[in-house]
Amino acid sequence: MHGEAVYHLGIKQGEIPPYVLLPGDVDRAEKIALSWDEQRFLNKRREFVSYVGRYKGCKLGVVSTGIGGPAVSIAVEELARLGVHTFVRVGSCGSVKREIKVGDIVITKAAARFDGASLSYAPLGYPAVSDPEVYRALVEAAQSLGVRYHVGITASFDTFYVGQGRPGFRGYLPRNSATWLEDISSLNISNVEMEAATLLTITNVYGLRGGVVCAVYANRVTDEFGEEGEKDAINVGNEAIKILTERDLKGAKT
Repeated sequence: MHGEAVYHLGIKQGEIPPYVLLPGDVDRAEKIALSWDEQRFLNKRREFVSYVGRYKGCKLGVVSTGIGGPAVSIAVEELARLGVHTFVRVGSCGSVKREIKVGDIVITKAAARFDGASLSYAPLGYPAVSDPEVYRALVEAAQSLGVRYHVGITASFDTFYVGQGRPGFRGYLPRNSATWLEDISSLNISNVEMEAATLLTITNVYGLRGGVVCAVYANRVTDEFGEEGEKDAINVGNEAIKILTERDLKGAKT
């Protein structure tokens, strides 16, 4: 790249650490940065807003991706070119289990690929799994913080309305979407969102590390909604990066 910024993110080599949090929401990127001990605004282009800083002595970055797999694929592609090797999505989701309440967080073990973007990278038989080290760090972080968390399989979709069983404009809903909730629940899915499968597929294909933690904003079984749990998801993401950084440094010395 020789000093040139990557096209969509507008970031140059050396400007961002190898550990990055990936919220979809632009505003959440700022909230994440403000939760650190030090932060510096890096760039803003389209839906991609970036900051760098330090959390408990560890260098890290945050880049918002916007909504959906295609945008996530752009962010991961360009960040990988900049030397990022560890990606943690800090998102929001809907629960499809009664016991996973609004305000809880879900840590993804693996993602069901109902998206389209991941198909550009691997056929459907290819697994979208969380990196074991990142997954363990997220669980350890949630436990140490005492937040209410769950682990499970996440399902990722390309659309928010019809693709997730919500009626579209004028009530439009394809016949095969009418039993969406029952079908998804029968697969022992814990939560649904729009980015995890793409992130985890790409990081596995490229030999990078990826993980996902999401705040539950909706329970589709009980039809409850509330923008709760975001702070817990942010704190868990930050702590997981600290855990991973410290372990990586320790491993490099042995």
